[in-house]
Amino acid sequence: MVRRVITDSIWSQLEEILCKHGCHLWGNERNIMEAILWKLRTGGPWRDIPSEFCPWQTAFNRFNRWSKKGYGKVFFMLRKEVDKEWVFADGSYVRAHQHATGAQRGQERAIGRSAGGLTTKIHMCTDAHGNPLNFKITGGQVHDSKVANELIDLAEGAEYFIADKGYDADSIRIYGRTKGMQVIIPKRKNSTRPDPEFDAHLYKNRHLVENLLHDSSIFVALLCVLKNLLETSNLCSTSHLCTYG
Repeated sequence: MVRRVITDSIWSQLEEILCKHGCHLWGNERNIMEAILWKLRTGGPWRDIPSEFCPWQTAFNRFNRWSKKGYGKVFFMLRKEVDKEWVFADGSYVRAHQHATGAQRGQERAIGRSAGGLTTKIHMCTDAHGNPLNFKITGGQVHDSKVANELIDLAEGAEYFIADKGYDADSIRIYGRTKGMQVIIPKRKNSTRPDPEFDAHLYKNRHLVENLLHDSSIFVALLCVLKNLLETSNLCSTSHLCTYG
């Protein structure tokens, strides 16, 4: 018997949301969703999806179709009420699978070359309880500081924006203040300028975003980036982080 991960409570919410977004339910949608999550969780080939769920072709086609239509955003609606008093940000590298390259020209990819080879980078924001707030996916060569302003925009309404030394830049602090946030970022060791806004006690809670990125490691396909299209990577990340985060 195959282990299932979607509870009745989660499915009742997801079913209602899918209907509101124009997704026709044929009666086996729950099994198809279980099949897709099995593939993302194990990293196995599509053809190895247990037949108890559905034919592997059905899961494969549905995943690609939902990716292209942007259905990944519906998973954000499954979250509980977010607490934006504190927002934590961090990035994590994801090594690209050997089969991840080869997208057609003109298609947006989330793969870049860094010191570790071909990688993707997930830039994550969490709320005060360590639950996923939002994320940005880029190539692995993109530095954290280059995406900081976008993360601040995604965390609009937060009171505190907390990040590590990789985000240490006056431009980031200034941008955060323009959004009404108090920016908690430690200075680098070679900095001689004082940082009166830094709150060491609050900064210790930054482990919440690191914990979330670590917990994502159970989804092997997320870490291998088996699909190299940005739209597919976004659905893969969203479905895990918002359903199980």
